[in-house]
Amino acid sequence: MEFDLIDRIRARLARRDDVVLGLGDDAALLRPKSGHWLVAACDVLNESIHFSADDPAEAIGHKSAAVNLSDLAAMGAEPAWALLGLSLPDADSAWLDGFLDGFLALSDRHGLRLVGGDTTRGPRSISITVHGWVPEGAALCRSGAQAGDDIWVSGTLGDAAAGLQRAGEGAQADWLRARLQRPTPRVALGMALRGIAHAAIDLSDGLLADLGHVLEASAVGARVEVDGVPTSAAFEACKADPGQRRAWQCAGGDDYELLFTAPRDRRLDVEQLATQQGVPLTRVGVIEAEPGLRPVDAAGQPCVIAARGWQHFAEPT
Repeated sequence: MEFDLIDRIRARLARRDDVVLGLGDDAALLRPKSGHWLVAACDVLNESIHFSADDPAEAIGHKSAAVNLSDLAAMGAEPAWALLGLSLPDADSAWLDGFLDGFLALSDRHGLRLVGGDTTRGPRSISITVHGWVPEGAALCRSGAQAGDDIWVSGTLGDAAAGLQRAGEGAQADWLRARLQRPTPRVALGMALRGIAHAAIDLSDGLLADLGHVLEASAVGARVEVDGVPTSAAFEACKADPGQRRAWQCAGGDDYELLFTAPRDRRLDVEQLATQQGVPLTRVGVIEAEPGLRPVDAAGQPCVIAARGWQHFAEPT
C-alpha cells in the first residue's frame, strides 16, 4: 500500500530541468543554480496541534505548503524543491488526493517542485523540507535590524487567531476560518524586499514573539504601536473585548504575513512596493538601540499584553 501511495503522488508531478532524478529513488538528484545560496527550511504539522481531524484534506495540503513557502519568503528566497514526509493512520487514497490538490496547487503557483520524501503508518503528521535560491549575499536574515529602522508588516494580523476561536458569524466567520486554514505566503514580496529590508521574519507564532526573535538576533530593541496593527474588515466586525482583540493581533500567530525592518529613507520604496505587489504594508513601530520590546498604545503610553505568542513546549495553564 505504501508504494501505491508513492505512485499516486509521482503520477501528479511534471518533469523539470533542474530535477535530474525526482520521486521514486533512494534520493533525488538536483541541479544547483550558479551564483546563488541554497536556502533550506523544514516544518512539521501535527493533527490536533496545527490542524483538526475534520479539516478538509485540501486545506491541510494548502497550509502544509504555505507555511514552508512562508519561511522561504522571509529569507527573500525563490522556491525550488520540496521533500514530503507523511505519517498516516491508514492508506486513505481519497484523503491523499485531497491533500495533493491543495499542496500541489499552491506549490505549482510558486515554482516549488516536490522531488521526494517518505510515507509511514502512524498518527497523522506532515513533515516538509523546502529548498530555495537567493543570490549570494542577498538573503534576508533576522540579525540585520538596525536602530532607526521602521518596522513593517504585510497584510492584516489576528485573522487566523480569531478564526481558530470561531469568532464572527456567517460569511465573516468563514473568511476568518479560511485565513487560518489557507494562509497566503508572501513569496513575491520577500524576493522584492531584497536590497530594501535589513531584516525579516514570517509571523507564525505572533507579532510580539516573532519580533522578539529579530530583536534578539540583532541585539536591538523596539517600540511597537499595538493600536496601529492592521486588521481586516472581518476582524473589525468580531464581537470581542479590546484585550482579546489585542491578544489575537499581537500574540495569536498563524498569520504567515511578513514582518521586516527597513531604513527610514526607504519608506517611499516600501510604499511603492505595496502598490506593485498589491499587498498592504503597514508601519507598526521603530527599531531602537536599547534592548527590549516596548508595546505602546495610540497615545504612546505603555501597553501591557500578557500573552506574547505561541510556544510549543510551554507548560499548560
